[in-house]
Amino acid sequence: MRSVTSLALGFVLLAAAKAPNAPLSVPPTFPDAVTHHVLTTAGHRISYTARAGTITLHDPKTDAVTARMFYVAYTMDHVNARTRPVTFFYNGGPGSSTIWLHMGSFGPVRVDVANGAPTKPAPYRLLPNRYSLLDTTDEVFIDAPGTGYSRVLGAGKDEDFFGVDQDARAFTQFIERYITEFRRWNSPKVLFGESYGTTRDCVLVDMLQKAGVQINGVVLQSSILDWNLAELLTGGPYASGDWGYVLYLPSEAATAWYHHRANTRLGLASFLDEVEAFAGTTYLHDLAQGATLPQAEFEADVARLHEYLGISDAYIRASNLRISYVRFEKELLRDDDIIVGTYDSRYQTFGVDPMSDEPGWDPSDVGISGAYTAAFHQYIVETLHYDPPMPYLTEVDVPWDYRRNGDDPPPNVTPDLAEAMSANPSLRVFSANGYYDLATPFFETEYTLHHLGIAPPLRRNITFAVYPSGHMIYLNPSALAAYRRDLETWYGQLGERR
Repeated sequence: MRSVTSLALGFVLLAAAKAPNAPLSVPPTFPDAVTHHVLTTAGHRISYTARAGTITLHDPKTDAVTARMFYVAYTMDHVNARTRPVTFFYNGGPGSSTIWLHMGSFGPVRVDVANGAPTKPAPYRLLPNRYSLLDTTDEVFIDAPGTGYSRVLGAGKDEDFFGVDQDARAFTQFIERYITEFRRWNSPKVLFGESYGTTRDCVLVDMLQKAGVQINGVVLQSSILDWNLAELLTGGPYASGDWGYVLYLPSEAATAWYHHRANTRLGLASFLDEVEAFAGTTYLHDLAQGATLPQAEFEADVARLHEYLGISDAYIRASNLRISYVRFEKELLRDDDIIVGTYDSRYQTFGVDPMSDEPGWDPSDVGISGAYTAAFHQYIVETLHYDPPMPYLTEVDVPWDYRRNGDDPPPNVTPDLAEAMSANPSLRVFSANGYYDLATPFFETEYTLHHLGIAPPLRRNITFAVYPSGHMIYLNPSALAAYRRDLETWYGQLGERR
């Protein structure tokens, strides 16, 4: 794992520049801000209430204050709130606020950014979000302790929150307190995580249900669940053996297809069906042979990879058939000295070192970060009227404890999800990915969820969707529109009796 970028949606591997952590000053108290608004979405005119505020966490043994977690909740007016769905949204990092989901996905407002290209500098526009899910569910956007306006304080220590299990315990207490304070115990409940937020999803849903909080559904967007499969875990080109190359190949091929470098006339879906079939059979088998692979089969693989990825035969041979996605981002358009993005490989910028093996930054990061950050700071003060005397921490670099129950990392949270689904056979899962995501590839997500080990009838509770976008699916408006339609259908199934 390398440094966290300003996006901090997952575990980005590019050594991007980070702003130093701001002073963690915490006011003794600061009142919630409650405002009232109107939105038109999916043809419905919705009156809703926004509440920006905090919930205080306590040590379960001593009741001492340990942290204050910031959230913004959007609740529809003039409905029976006790039975209306409520969805809890969060980004990941670890160390990211939820500014990205909050300002880009399904909330009532949305930052206007360029689609697949760098967004121009300020001033930025904040638009009513016609793709909002507020007609379907109330929404609560939560910042993890140490991010946004959430702070560790009082008797709390960083190590009480900065870890896989510790983080899930904090979110468990937050949700318990939220549904108690606002009388939402009988509401259908959905957890919605992006990137590391999907790791949190799996631990959290199991932890909540063991605490007596039954969950109706979980949305996994741009998943990282079994970190043993993630080539990017340690950042080396051979970090996870051959599996990383197999599971990343379809996303690299999709990127080559998008930039017109793949040698195919097929549409994207048909092309990727072919690539996935090759990756899961011939490619996996041949990589496993190592030095014993016959030369003729090696050369056949070189030719196939050249067609799929659009990079030279010589480069593929020199890479021993193993194309690290970080190097691929640099190599694909090297002739034009252009690099493509990690989070969304549709984005591109010129490089500054034509001879380097890896890009110096993520074009999809620098292409949208300024717009999100500026628009949020204006929105939270001028529209929601919440302006506490402390900085909003978009992302922080925190020391994270990846151990589970004393075991050494890397973590694997699929057993948590399998246990939650088995204990609650009505629990539904929606898995969403982007074709052009080189941080959390869709083929890896599908492989992981197909190996949960759950009973066959429960497999029908998992819905898979892949969209023509990247890690932040909502950056492509047409993908966001399709995503919203799919989720609207999925939410309609949450109350079905089995």
